[in-house]
Amino acid sequence: MDRATIELHLASAEEHVALGADTVERQREIIVNLERDDHGAVEAQRLLVYFEEQLAMHVADRDRLRKELAEISN
Repeated sequence: MDRATIELHLASAEEHVALGADTVERQREIIVNLERDDHGAVEAQRLLVYFEEQLAMHVADRDRLRKELAEISN
C-alpha cells in the first residue's frame, strides 16, 4: 500500500479503537448496574467478551498499520 492509503486505513482503525474502547466501557457499566440491581448479567458478560475481542482485533490492526507506516517513512 502507498502512504496515503495506509494513512487512510490508520485513521479508520484509530476511530474503531476509540469507539470500541467506549463500547467496552459502557458494557462494563451495564454489567455493574445489572449486578447492583440483582439482575442476571450472564448475557451482558458474554457480550462484553465479544466487544473485548473485537477491540483487540482493532488494536492489532491499528498497530500493524502504524508499523507499516513507520517502515515506509524510514
